[in-house]
Amino acid sequence: MYRCSIVIRAFNEGKNIGRLLRGISEQTVREYEIILVDSGSTDDTMRVAHQYSVNVLKVSRDEFSFGRSLNIGCAAARGEFIVAASAHVYPIFNDWLEKLLSPFSDPHVALAYGKQIGTDSTKYSERQVFAKWFPEHSNSRQKHPFCNNANAAIRRCLWEKLHYDETLTGLEDLDWAKRAMRLGHGIAYAAEAVVAHRHDETSLRIYHRYRREAIAYRRIFPEERFSFNDFMRLFLLNMASDYYHAMWDRSFTANLLSIPLFRFMQFWGTYRGSVQTRSLDSRLRSTFYYPKAMNRRKAVTPSAANGRRIDYRRTD
Repeated sequence: MYRCSIVIRAFNEGKNIGRLLRGISEQTVREYEIILVDSGSTDDTMRVAHQYSVNVLKVSRDEFSFGRSLNIGCAAARGEFIVAASAHVYPIFNDWLEKLLSPFSDPHVALAYGKQIGTDSTKYSERQVFAKWFPEHSNSRQKHPFCNNANAAIRRCLWEKLHYDETLTGLEDLDWAKRAMRLGHGIAYAAEAVVAHRHDETSLRIYHRYRREAIAYRRIFPEERFSFNDFMRLFLLNMASDYYHAMWDRSFTANLLSIPLFRFMQFWGTYRGSVQTRSLDSRLRSTFYYPKAMNRRKAVTPSAANGRRIDYRRTD
């Protein structure tokens, strides 16, 4: 048995997946297997993947859903834990897996997820989203089911009883975590398990991403809603917060237009996917939608608590 099985979902990720696979190969945890679930890539994703020891599984585009792809990968897994990693993330340090799996020393923990940061190509507002969703300090027992399968791990024995919902248009991780918590299990956040997330999307793709996630959110929490007033208020509030932080970061002018465009697409997509439902749970509303606080804190240097930084220059 492997310590963990790393399940990667991919579609045309040839320019990104090499970094992830290289980063995995340098981890301090060596007892792992890699399972790539490909949904019909037409670029050189397969060529790059075959440079490493990877078990490739296929799902057709017609049958694809985020939950189905994960279930296919999990069904083939032989590890004690299943690590879900997006094909466009890569670990910063060589102890990423070690840090991500460490919360499972608590037998009550069903899922652990790690920190995500942006790259040089990440839009400024997306970086603010990452900073809100993935804070500097770990939480060994969350009180809400927020998590993210771009950088997360679950117990395989629990997945065997609790599969991902294949009918959701997104947020299959949140749905799984909610059901696990309902059974008495815990969710942990490991801030030291850091990955960089290459999320370089067009405005239209940002809109569609948040719209499909809002549709899924409505399925998972049918009692909640997101009104037009919520759209206007959160669009303006987050835009103001982004401009405030951009001024402190001396990048206001460079992001003058990208900030309102990103936030409009984010919250218009959320509104369009959430119409005619009830009010949002306060804790999840805060995690998903509200901006960073209007104060400045010195960022924690990840290298102070982590292993060796991985050099990706040869991969690029």
